Amino acid sequence: MCRIFGHFDAQTTPHELRSVAAAQRHGGPDAQTHRVGQGWALGNNRLAIMDLDGGDQPYTLGEDIIAVFNGEIYNHQELREKLRARGHAFHDTCDGSVIPALYAEYGPAFAEHLDGMFAIAVIDLRGEPTLWLATDDIGMKSLYYHWDPARRRLHFASELPALLSFRDVPAVPWEAGLDSYLTTKTPFGEQTMFEGVQVLPAAATVRVTRADGLRITRRSRPAPDFPHRTEEEAGDHVRQLLTTEVHRLTEADVPVSAITSGGLDSSFVTMLAAERVADLHTFNIAYTGTWPGDERHFAREVADRAGSVHHQVEIDPAGFPALLPDVVWHLGQPNADPITLSTYALFASVRDAGFKVAVTGDAADELFGGYDRISKAVTAPPGTDWIPGYVDALAAVPHALREQLYAPAYRDFVRADGPARDDIVRELRTGAGDTMDRLTRFEIERRLPAYHLRRVDHLSMSASVEVRLPFCQPSVERYARSLPAALKVDAERRKKVLYTAAAEHLPTSVLHRPKQPFTLPVTAMLRPGQPLMEMARDVLGADRLRRRGQLDPAQVDQLFRTQAQAPDDRAAMAIWSLLIHELWLDQFCATTGRERQEVAA
Repeated sequence: MCRIFGHFDAQTTPHELRSVAAAQRHGGPDAQTHRVGQGWALGNNRLAIMDLDGGDQPYTLGEDIIAVFNGEIYNHQELREKLRARGHAFHDTCDGSVIPALYAEYGPAFAEHLDGMFAIAVIDLRGEPTLWLATDDIGMKSLYYHWDPARRRLHFASELPALLSFRDVPAVPWEAGLDSYLTTKTPFGEQTMFEGVQVLPAAATVRVTRADGLRITRRSRPAPDFPHRTEEEAGDHVRQLLTTEVHRLTEADVPVSAITSGGLDSSFVTMLAAERVADLHTFNIAYTGTWPGDERHFAREVADRAGSVHHQVEIDPAGFPALLPDVVWHLGQPNADPITLSTYALFASVRDAGFKVAVTGDAADELFGGYDRISKAVTAPPGTDWIPGYVDALAAVPHALREQLYAPAYRDFVRADGPARDDIVRELRTGAGDTMDRLTRFEIERRLPAYHLRRVDHLSMSASVEVRLPFCQPSVERYARSLPAALKVDAERRKKVLYTAAAEHLPTSVLHRPKQPFTLPVTAMLRPGQPLMEMARDVLGADRLRRRGQLDPAQVDQLFRTQAQAPDDRAAMAIWSLLIHELWLDQFCATTGRERQEVAA
């Protein structure tokens, strides 16, 4: 696991490259290296997980193929044997060292042979210099970029603060970004909250040359095949797939831990990991005091059943205002899920306990229909329009309230530009397949990478911890997509097949508990006298909002009055979301990239 960065046909200084590397050093504290050629540069921050004494980047094949890599390749041993049979030699056993030879054999199709999570950059100097970029099939590893089409210059990095450390990458807020953010809690798709800064989609292969510029293609993915017809058959198959993948993902040259929230998904992964990891360590987070949704007792039951060494992480809400700026910085753009703060603190504790790797249960809800919004949509009576309710359930702030909060000029801009909500409604109405097909495609391809996977990646790597995601493995993801709605949800149950798969592994209390999100109890913490409420009041002051010009200060003040008089989830979530957005603007959009470099110098 690492962080990567670089440019093609741009002009950078050695100091600039060092500054970019420094901005994401937390994601690769074990080594910082870069290679510079005529019109290009590739850099890497290494977090050593496999072959601790080898694995030096950039990886090379002769003088003409140079590569840097972020992620884990789980089939590297199989690939190494095949490449050896073709005459290639390897000087270490690090997973990424197969990339140059793989590229030499298969060219831009090299990524189709990889099983893992990755963002890769390859420079090919045989003939016209060409840069190739590739991302994994589901989007577990982000790669942000800024393309200047006039000068045909590309800059890229694994994290937004690093990308913005290049002098020629501006930190200009995307005007439509506030509406996009409040509609889906973070921007979906390839556009970030910065004008002119994009993130590569999943399954992307990118070619950059001086002659042709930048071209992005999406690799095709095998069509899902559903061979099983009963819940029991499908449950057995899911259990077999997950067992295989969890066991594979616990292979590392450093100790492996597990995140155990106490819910179905992480608990199942924990039990399977305990089959392969001796003295498995598990981690759960809770908050000092008494708060709604405390899951520690469920996590403890799972840990006891798994026989793990359990770590109960407990953080004090009084310290949350001090943590929030760091959380916003590491994410690089707003994400309105309050779980971000908990995630950041949790992985800091994993690191402090001496672990570099953690397996988690992330993505099961998207794959197997675990959310209320999915169940309500699929089980809606025939003729019912489920789409408006589903889209509002995605939002940080519901549609009607967003309209009230916007200043008149920004409301007019959003209407003229086209609200972010309209694009989602259009996609869901016109997509192929039945309701579950459309929802699964949207949840996995649009929401999961943007909202969930980037959050997990950036906040775990802020603490130099690699997260491995068994549910995102291709075998599990493809099979889950093949399942018909009837095996995922009905009026009474969600994730039916997954519960069947896990039934023999988990305590009864976990199997039969009500579903609740692993998140921060933000409604209870945004009350008068609470530290978060005082911080939000200060940050969302009327003068500041008036200067920004996007929000109506009187309407925001009404939110605070509502929350003070009768606290509820709607007002609390709106306050939280606006607080995060304002902190992001303060950190990133007050200065240009060049000015930040001059300050750093």
